[in-house]
Amino acid sequence: MGWLDRLTDQAEALMQARSLMESSRSAEACVAFEQVIRNTSNRYVRADALVQRLSALLNLGRSAEYTVAVDRAFEAARDVSEPYLHGHLHALAALAAHQQGAFDRCVTHLVHSARALGAATDVDRETAWGWHDLAMAYSYLSFHGYALSAIEHARQLANATGIPEETFAAPGIRLRNAVALDHHGDTDGCLRVLRDIGSDLAKFVHADRAGLLRPSSRVAYGYALARLAALGEPARLPAGAPEATRLMIDGGDSARARDLRQLGVVCLTIAADRPAEALTRLSTAVVSAETLGAAETARLRSVAHTRAGDHAAAHDADRYAFRLATRRNDRLRDMYVDGIAARLDQEEMRRSAAQYTQEALTDPLTGLASRRHLDLYVTDMAGRGDRAVVMVCDLDGFKSVNTVHGHHSGDLVLQRVAGVINRVMRRGDFVARYGGDEFVVVLPGAGPAEAADVARRITAAVAGEEWESLVPGTPVGVSVGYAEISGSGPGLREALSRAFEVAARQMREARQRPHPVR
Repeated sequence: MGWLDRLTDQAEALMQARSLMESSRSAEACVAFEQVIRNTSNRYVRADALVQRLSALLNLGRSAEYTVAVDRAFEAARDVSEPYLHGHLHALAALAAHQQGAFDRCVTHLVHSARALGAATDVDRETAWGWHDLAMAYSYLSFHGYALSAIEHARQLANATGIPEETFAAPGIRLRNAVALDHHGDTDGCLRVLRDIGSDLAKFVHADRAGLLRPSSRVAYGYALARLAALGEPARLPAGAPEATRLMIDGGDSARARDLRQLGVVCLTIAADRPAEALTRLSTAVVSAETLGAAETARLRSVAHTRAGDHAAAHDADRYAFRLATRRNDRLRDMYVDGIAARLDQEEMRRSAAQYTQEALTDPLTGLASRRHLDLYVTDMAGRGDRAVVMVCDLDGFKSVNTVHGHHSGDLVLQRVAGVINRVMRRGDFVARYGGDEFVVVLPGAGPAEAADVARRITAAVAGEEWESLVPGTPVGVSVGYAEISGSGPGLREALSRAFEVAARQMREARQRPHPVR
């Protein structure tokens, strides 16, 4: 049982509209989906109806409505977590982007679709249809290997959910593969695929199931038979099999079906040895380049010229068809290269952003946390109401170090002090360089007793360093003060400020007391 089967609000009307779609009655389905959208208050039903309506618009070729329909469907899908729905929507958005010539956006949608459908765990009709439409999107973009893999996913799910085999016959995928081979000069390969399509139809005829084929499949089978005949090889079908003309007439109301019918008549006219009529029909035919590729009309013109005995014209038409097919491949290649370049740029931007973020949070001299990092850490911790002590450590004698030995030696002293403080900290304590020769330590969960012990250890460790070898004649010590953090919410900033003031005052008082000198 699919997730839609569990819904009540307008679910029956939605299923009826879906049935119209499956019967290739897209115009009626589009009206039915619009009624569901107006009448439902269920976000799942609304989202699915908008997705299905987009599919109907694609079938009808109403390209002026694609952008708004895609945006509305994505807006509704944000409130629905079903992987199937997102996968199906991205597949349809890929088809829309392809027909609008936005190849980079198309491929992005294909990737999102495959990931979303791959994450769907329900074995249901809806997911099967999602994989079916993803396969179609791959096929129209000439990613034939991906298309065959996706349609196999759809068939496996269809078999598991009781969808009849003929529903996902999908001859259009192999048909586009066949004509693509022909456009690139591999007519023998094209013939092999077209024969396989004819054998597939014969299987349904033998099983007395040809009448159950979806209209979109029937028109694709019809065109495959017509194309085979135009290449001089009539199909070998069992008695009682529907003819190509009949199959194409029963092909539904989609824009692609209309295109296939126009080109199919041309193929049958060539097969009937009326090449002049075929050329006339081609000169007036208005078909989308997306149905079978921009090269199909030119290739049929070449076949017609060959049948008429005008081999020079046939050669010119073939060269033009090959250029169109190659141009399509070039666009796909450029799109792929551009996509890789864009991804590399994004990765570089992410690395740079991460680097800048890290630099902003880290003191470059000592490697300790920066003042900004300290502010973020203390604010976050205190905002949670965690108990802590803030400890301020200020170096004694550091001014003399810079005066006597220079700033390079001063930097070495700061680096060593940072290491000393880190060495005596407890696990989980936070150490930052606050600025100049001032360090701040945060002791989470500590009270005055623990803070006093840490302060003694810091003072002793700094005093115990061998400073004479590093900065002769200028001993280094440290004065430490500390205060507890208390307060949260609106009063937190004032509480933190008071804690730092108390710690700094204690530090100054400690400086007045003598320090051990080595």
